[in-house]
Amino acid sequence: MNVIINEETKTVPEGLTLVELLKVENVEMPETVSVQINGVFIRQDAYASTLIQENDTIHFLYFMGGGA
Repeated sequence: MNVIINEETKTVPEGLTLVELLKVENVEMPETVSVQINGVFIRQDAYASTLIQENDTIHFLYFMGGGA
């Protein structure tokens, strides 16, 4: 099925959960990534139960701390 991940159209297997998608996409340190699907932020405790659907728009967001 086709999805859009960080503005790039990709084909992924059907029936993936968000946890599985993070593995398929080789996301490093997935525990530090925030995920937005179709404009809605997904809670990390819901990653394992969130199914990816055809034509979902997914953003992996990495927040970095820092300062001067």
